[in-house]
Amino acid sequence: VQLQASGGGLVEAGGSLRLSCAASGGTFSSYVMGWFRQAPGKEREFVSVISWSGGSTYSADSVKGRFTISRDNAKNTVYLQMNSLKPEDTAVYYCAAVKTYGNYVARQYDYWGQGTLVTVSS
Repeated sequence: VQLQASGGGLVEAGGSLRLSCAASGGTFSSYVMGWFRQAPGKEREFVSVISWSGGSTYSADSVKGRFTISRDNAKNTVYLQMNSLKPEDTAVYYCAAVKTYGNYVARQYDYWGQGTLVTVSS
């Protein structure tokens, strides 16, 4: 499956962005979808994950209450709504796909998008 992330950009602290990740080449609804991020000089870290139908989600403590993951299987797309953005949210954001739920480590994911840069100014 191929993944294409989009929606990044420059935003002021306290602002919002919505990232999208469009999938092709596979049965989208058979994949659990995750979002990760990587800041300069840091390891890639887990952000949020959503189950096959969207009935279950889980997010890192650092984004709980601010970020919301969702998916539209009819559009083969997963979203990450980011509100109340902070400068420490600045990173390249990646979407990823895996067959099983409950994976919060990057190496557990099988397919990756190219990343989209989010920059939050103070």
